[in-house]
Amino acid sequence: QVQLVESGGGSVQAGGPLRLSCAGSRSLTSMAWFRQAPGKEREAVASICSNDGTPYYADSVKGRFTISQDDAKKTVYLQMNNLKPDDTAVYYCAATWLRRCSLGVPSPGNFDYWGQGTQVTVSS
Repeated sequence: QVQLVESGGGSVQAGGPLRLSCAGSRSLTSMAWFRQAPGKEREAVASICSNDGTPYYADSVKGRFTISQDDAKKTVYLQMNNLKPDDTAVYYCAATWLRRCSLGVPSPGNFDYWGQGTQVTVSS
């Protein structure tokens, strides 16, 4: 069983930055961030393939968010800049080591392990 521990959420004013971290208990082939706002479905925000660092970003966060990974392929980061009130949600880290990394829009079904979620609140 892989443990994913998230940190870095909080409250910030619009335009400000936050950095999320997700530490895994082993190396992983693919890691991602999803988010879910009240009354909305969970959506993919960003993902990264560990073998070559290929990133994916949702259109709504391109140019503002950056996903990165440590050399051990155990920890993933999400640097969020120029935050907007629409970014308010619970952010979940997801990962797998059982599957090859899939390109394109991340699907929750492609990830076997999930973090507990961390709240991000952006005020206007």
